[in-house]
Amino acid sequence: MVTVDDVRRLALALPRTEEHLIRDRVKFRIGRIVYLALSRDETELGFAFPKEERAALVAAEPEKFFLPGPGDMRYHWVEARMAALDAQELEELVTDAWRMCVPAKVARAHLEGDLPAAPGLARLRAAAEVFAAFPGVDRSWLALRADTAPGLDLSGAGHRAALHRWLNAWGCRIRYPREGEPDLFGEGLALWWTRHRLPATRLAALSDREIALLATAYGELSALPVGRRTLGPTAAAKALFALRPDTVMPWDAAIAQRLWGARDEAAFARHLSTGRAWARAALAESGLDEAALAAELGRPGLPLAKLLDEYLYVTITHQGG
Repeated sequence: MVTVDDVRRLALALPRTEEHLIRDRVKFRIGRIVYLALSRDETELGFAFPKEERAALVAAEPEKFFLPGPGDMRYHWVEARMAALDAQELEELVTDAWRMCVPAKVARAHLEGDLPAAPGLARLRAAAEVFAAFPGVDRSWLALRADTAPGLDLSGAGHRAALHRWLNAWGCRIRYPREGEPDLFGEGLALWWTRHRLPATRLAALSDREIALLATAYGELSALPVGRRTLGPTAAAKALFALRPDTVMPWDAAIAQRLWGARDEAAFARHLSTGRAWARAALAESGLDEAALAAELGRPGLPLAKLLDEYLYVTITHQGG
């Protein structure tokens, strides 16, 4: 037997899915198109299904599936008894229903493996324990937060300098200017900041448009000249995280290469889409909000985007890529 939590975990891990409570019924939709709907008592699940195939489905397993009410017969829709479904069947029907309601390229990108499966709370907790045990692991992050409270603002030279120190603390090796030399990093960062309005939406709630805006900002920041080289993909991703810690799941070279085989804008957009799906899955599995989930995982006060990055660091970078 499956539960509403099983449905929620599967649905919210799928791109563009949103959950709504409509007339006391939990529904999942893409835009305005509902593709899953639970009955008020949560014993039955309606789902998108081809009209021309549903009669055969119901005839084959009438104890499990049944036709919708007269008002819904005109839709691509069928109903199932939750008690009769197993976990594998539920995953298949949720995924197939979602695929009917998203553009083909979105479904293809997700189902062909562009978005890795969410790690689950047990693996997140294990990674958090490993990461938290590293000596002084939060020292530089807490210092950056203190130096730039209430939030990092690159219009100020002091905040740009604080970001410079933090990035170098994480191995980015951005050269500090000598006395009398121009501050290429600081000046370029200030100009970049005037050109991009970064969304402040939490990772789990990011829209596709916001992901595209962040990817564009990442691409330009990565190419920022800092002497004889550019800022680069790792420093750009970490800088975006520092600016929007609730929004951006960063990466390093090992993570980007393992997951995407590239570090360009398109790869970063896929990375953020993965973070969004993972964040939604973690919140759905736990039933908690972000603050409570961080505490439950042993990392209180940290954003979910950082916890997901820590999982990737422990399982990929720390283990040798």
